[in-house]
Formats: sequence, C-alpha cells, structure tokens
Amino acid sequence: MEESKNLYIKPTVKTPEVDFDFHSGNLILSGKSIPENATELYEPIYQWVTEYARTPRQVTNLRLNLQYFNTASSIWLAKIVNVLSRIKNPEYILYIHLYFHIEEYDNMEAEDLKDAISPVTDILSNATVSIGVKVYGTDDNGNILKESMVLL
Repeated sequence: MEESKNLYIKPTVKTPEVDFDFHSGNLILSGKSIPENATELYEPIYQWVTEYARTPRQVTNLRLNLQYFNTASSIWLAKIVNVLSRIKNPEYILYIHLYFHIEEYDNMEAEDLKDAISPVTDILSNATVSIGVKVYGTDDNGNILKESMVLL
C-alpha cells in the first residue's frame, strides 16, 4: 500500500461517513449505516483495512460513531474489527472507540456496558495486538461529555 493512500467516502442518508487516514491510524465511521447493499459499501472498506493491517501504525484508533447500524452493517463491522485485531505485531495497540448518546451512557450499568461492547469483545478473543475499548457519552451535537476505558 502506498503510504499516502487514505480512504474517504461521503455520507448519505443511509450510509456513514468513512474517513480512514493511513498516516495517523485514525479510522472513523460516523453517521448511520443502513445501506441497501452493505457489500457494495463495505467491501472496499474491508479491502482497505486488510491492506492497512499489513503495514499499520503503531497505534490504530477505530472510531465507530454510528447512531444506528443494521444487521448487515454489523457483520461487516465485525469483519473489519477482526482484521485489525489480528495485526501481526503484539506491541501494537488497537483502540476501539464507541459513542453513545449521553442519556444512554448515563443509564448504563456495568452489565449494560458489557453487553454493549460484547460484539466487539467476542471477536477479540484471538487478538494478536493489545486492545483498548473507549466508550463515550455524547450530547446531541456529538460533543463528548463523559468517557470510560476498558482494557482487554
């Protein structure tokens, strides 16, 4: 992969903004993900992530700031997390950032938080990199009001 190659996809009413920056290791998905054809949207993203994982940054930040996503999207998101969790260098770190509306965040008990991140943690059982999950409570404008960190 050429080091300068980034991936940017404009959001639509049904698809998220994709802003993957190779140089910084910041991989951002934000908005809604309810595409009519999830494969059409996520296959190029998956291919980019697979290529990135061959020569990743020492710290990768996967920011999943999705207000809503459907089942088809969740399958592709799991595939993406799976590839990133298998980066070959055990000294590298993958941070997964999850965003929730502050009301939902404030009402989360420990068990709710565990359930919210379980789709991610289930995939990470065979991870080859260090993993951290950051959970944020945001307001209606997307401003972060609270956060917590879970190390896996």
